[in-house]
Amino acid sequence: MNHDPMDILIGADESVDSDPAKCAAHLEAADKRFGASDRMGGIAELRKAVGADPRNPRAVFKLAFEMDLLGEEDEAISLYERLCEMRPAPVNALMNLAVLYEDKGEYHRAEKCLKQVLDTNPTHGRARLFMKDIQAARDETIDEDHDRDLAKRSALMDTPVTDFELSVRARNCLKKMNIRTLGDLLRVTEAELMGYKNFGEASLNEIKQMLSVKGLRLGQGLEEQHRRVRKQVYDSLKGSGNEAALSRPVADLGLSVRARKALQLLGIHTLGDLAARTEAELMGVKNFGATSLDEVKEKLVEHGLSLRELEF
Repeated sequence: MNHDPMDILIGADESVDSDPAKCAAHLEAADKRFGASDRMGGIAELRKAVGADPRNPRAVFKLAFEMDLLGEEDEAISLYERLCEMRPAPVNALMNLAVLYEDKGEYHRAEKCLKQVLDTNPTHGRARLFMKDIQAARDETIDEDHDRDLAKRSALMDTPVTDFELSVRARNCLKKMNIRTLGDLLRVTEAELMGYKNFGEASLNEIKQMLSVKGLRLGQGLEEQHRRVRKQVYDSLKGSGNEAALSRPVADLGLSVRARKALQLLGIHTLGDLAARTEAELMGVKNFGATSLDEVKEKLVEHGLSLRELEF
């Protein structure tokens, strides 16, 4: 690390409990100890100096610097942070603290230190170069974390449902519905499962319990799918002059009370929301029958839209 313990550019107010004279004496003693190659003795005197005057910038900086060299990074950070709370803050304390933060991967804090330096001196060459390095390292870390999270999520979603402890009946029903992975399962609702022949309450509860243990639930993956479908519908209408239909409120369609209530329960507010849903999702709502379904489908057709096809 590139430190210079003599390059302090601040002043500090004396604390009412401080003893500046005693602090100065210990600092002088510390210099003599370091001059005689007695490093640990010098550090001991620096501790006494800081104890005598905790707000003395020179004493605090020199002790922080020595702690950094000894590899006591946490103590060095604590001392530098104390210095940087002073106003104006010491430039080299900010620079050294930024280095320590970077070493610990705390890029946001390192940036904050460098920004303080650059706010005072926008042309500070070392701070500007260091800021670029910090931002590059931060962006790289964010990209790596994002890629790692995507890989973990993809691996989880690709887990075969046969890896879970399910009854033969539940396994067979999922197989016939072409639900092969956990990702497939999270993209269906209770209504869609229950709408399949031979799929009963026992199998449903069994699957819900299995997912609950993993902190998951049926239909969890639908929100992203609905957004994707809405985008697809929008793209298909782009340039046709019908794009505005997607944002039109379903309340303007003049639907029956029963149909309106069903859409409200599903959180459907616009035609775009409605076009992202399946027949099974609508039919899964209590009291929503074939008549209401036909009514909704007719209204969608009038605007060049349709319900989403169930993807199995």
